[in-house]
Amino acid sequence: MMFRGKGMALSLLAVGTAAAAGYVLQSDRSRTETGRSKANLGAKIVGEVPDGATVIDASARRLAEIPGARRALERAVRNDAREEWEHVTLERDGAWSVVDTIRDSLPYYEADRGEYNGVYVEHDGRIVVLDAIGWARLEEPIH
Repeated sequence: MMFRGKGMALSLLAVGTAAAAGYVLQSDRSRTETGRSKANLGAKIVGEVPDGATVIDASARRLAEIPGARRALERAVRNDAREEWEHVTLERDGAWSVVDTIRDSLPYYEADRGEYNGVYVEHDGRIVVLDAIGWARLEEPIH
């Protein structure tokens, strides 16, 4: 009878330890997943530069420091993106900061007469507007 009680206690201890470890691992994974964000960079060829917009060269150092910006610009030029935006999506910790970087460190144009918001860039002889939106992942996907 005494052996049976010890066996039961050891089994309960093992199950309890496994449950606690699973909870810790799950809560750690949830924290990192919900903390991740996405940024979507879009680039589109435009025919005209709005009055008041500053055009920068694609080789600008500040532009090169923005992850995915060069790739979005190159896709827009390669695919002659005049009707649809070419997109590059970044999904990682801090990706949302790309939105702030584009708006704060480059000459970002705020449209007020139907033009496109964004940074106007000369790339391979074409004028491309580059913009970014970001969002945080607020929920875990339902499995």
